[in-house]
Amino acid sequence: MLQTLLSILHVVVCFFLILVVLLQQGRGGGLGSLGGATAQVFGGRGAGNFMTRLTAICAAIFMATSISLAYLSSAGDRELRESADTKQDK
Repeated sequence: MLQTLLSILHVVVCFFLILVVLLQQGRGGGLGSLGGATAQVFGGRGAGNFMTRLTAICAAIFMATSISLAYLSSAGDRELRESADTKQDK
């Protein structure tokens, strides 16, 4: 149950992280320069700072879910190994 919820959260954060990175204004312009609405909503430099913070938060959540899913997966492997060892001992 927990692993399923973490997997769903992981995929959602992954897509959101991709979107946030694509919306950032790069040195060459990128997709972030397509509309002037970001300058009106966040101010002149506010969009860059907001997007940078949002990217960092999404990346931190992505890393946390990745580590959690890896730990849960390895915990399942340990349980299988222990049950196989006890069956061999009998």
